[in-house]
Amino acid sequence: MPLRSYLFGCCVALFAVAAQAESVSGLYQVREPLAGQGADARAQATQAALDTLVLRLTGDPKAPQNPGLAELRKDPQQIISQFGTEAGPPETLLVDFDPGSTERALRKAGLALWGSNRPAILGWWLNDSTEGSSLVGDGQSNAEVLRRAAQHRGLPLRLPLGDLEEQLVATPKNLEGTDPSPLQAASGRYAADALLAVHASEADGKWNGTWRLWLGEQREQGKVEGADQAAVADAVMLAVSQRLAPRFVARPGASSEQQVQVQGMNLERYAELGRVLEPFGGRVIEVQGDVMTWKATGSSDQLRAQLGLAKLQEVPADAAQVAAPATATPAGPGAQPAPAPAPFTGLRFRW
Repeated sequence: MPLRSYLFGCCVALFAVAAQAESVSGLYQVREPLAGQGADARAQATQAALDTLVLRLTGDPKAPQNPGLAELRKDPQQIISQFGTEAGPPETLLVDFDPGSTERALRKAGLALWGSNRPAILGWWLNDSTEGSSLVGDGQSNAEVLRRAAQHRGLPLRLPLGDLEEQLVATPKNLEGTDPSPLQAASGRYAADALLAVHASEADGKWNGTWRLWLGEQREQGKVEGADQAAVADAVMLAVSQRLAPRFVARPGASSEQQVQVQGMNLERYAELGRVLEPFGGRVIEVQGDVMTWKATGSSDQLRAQLGLAKLQEVPADAAQVAAPATATPAGPGAQPAPAPAPFTGLRFRW
């Protein structure tokens, strides 16, 4: 099928494709507490919202102070579409940033962006307080504290139901241990990409948290502290975001252009793959039957991690024999057959 015709049909299909579970909603909307009344408090909260957004979109703790953002920091309103407030305590400033203007400003500053398609994280969170020990389940009131922290840091968080069987699994030993198998066995029904285990405890008027993260072969861990549960939750989500981002953000000058070949394509999958590869500048260069070849800028590991979120499976090179077009028969005496196409040396995946 001609490439132009195929892409035209795929563009029509974009309107019928449902959003993926890993897609972060509200990525450009930021909430920051107002420390008082008046213009100064509002200006401080606006600056804090800009810093939060830059961290959320890059995963780089140094990005908010990038010299290329100096003018933007002087006048953040050039990328803000609207303000709002939410009643407290504390009263909160709600800032909606314009996605297009924001992305252009950050890319102009030389910053690479993390797209909205991110690993869905299942959070096993155990709180130890003076009132006892409890697993934070999906329907509990304190679950909102974790959801707010995850949204603040741009992470799609899911929580277990917290039934009796899960409470027996979520012990301090399992949450702080290096073996994720007990939690993984109880996590299968939630179909998440990553597993986050947190044991938070209250002592001497403050909270401490130990966390571990598993995403495929990646293992991360750390410790945080804060004045209350909300502060600890935000610190955990910030640390997790900064550990995950390098797997999915292609840094300028640190990546190369690569070809990615995907088998089993159709209209809906084209639309989904376009979203998945958008942060890497993905574009289609060839269509042959249900095999589509893309060009994207990033490291092999980053592209593997990103495509893994869409549940694509990598095809080993020795098993990736894609049928080549038949070589035309020579038209007459002395005619030479067309040269065979060069072997594909990029990454191969299938649905």
